[in-house]
Amino acid sequence: MKKKLLLLEDDMALNETVVDYFENLDYEIHSVYNGNDALDAIYENNFDLLLLDVNVPDINGFEILKTIRKQDNTTPAIFITSLNSMADLEDGYDSGCDDYIRKPFALKELKLRVDTILKREFFHNNSTKIQIDSDTYYDTSNDILNVKGEEIQLNNKDAKLLKLFLQNKDKLVTHETIYSTLWEYGEDVSESALRTYIKNLRKYLGKEKIVSIKKLGYRFTAK
Repeated sequence: MKKKLLLLEDDMALNETVVDYFENLDYEIHSVYNGNDALDAIYENNFDLLLLDVNVPDINGFEILKTIRKQDNTTPAIFITSLNSMADLEDGYDSGCDDYIRKPFALKELKLRVDTILKREFFHNNSTKIQIDSDTYYDTSNDILNVKGEEIQLNNKDAKLLKLFLQNKDKLVTHETIYSTLWEYGEDVSESALRTYIKNLRKYLGKEKIVSIKKLGYRFTAK
């Protein structure tokens, strides 16, 4: 499945150059030229990563990221900017960015930074223990689910599925996304096996946690 990026860059030539580069590498990239359009795009889409220029019209990149972080949006972000002082760097990281690249930059370097971040499993959470509700947490370091003090060792596919759901709380996770996450290239995808993995997680977490969206996929509810 293609990774979906948002690019906020008001320099038209650079915007088009970055878009062409990543599209040729089979990314899906949505580009905007001002802060208001960037916020609208973030609210209307689920992006895998944000590429944010800082000095742009309307709302600057720092303020955009501060705004969405306050709303518990943990989408990783890289700032693209010509600012180079230590104070600017501190402002960038204080607002919740994951990386920072200064202009001018090589496109290959930007790609390396993007790929490195996208390989992470959980963003803006330094703990290996992910709290699911007051009685339940999941330890990503050993794939153990702790439910009311009982430790449950998850198998490989159950663990992958739970991680995917936790990365996309309250969002639709399509069947296609699940298949591409759980099964490696060349493996046979199994709908019946997926139903078994869903059944397993519902048994541990409660049926109400994983909502089936007919013909589309599933939604993991954080409530």
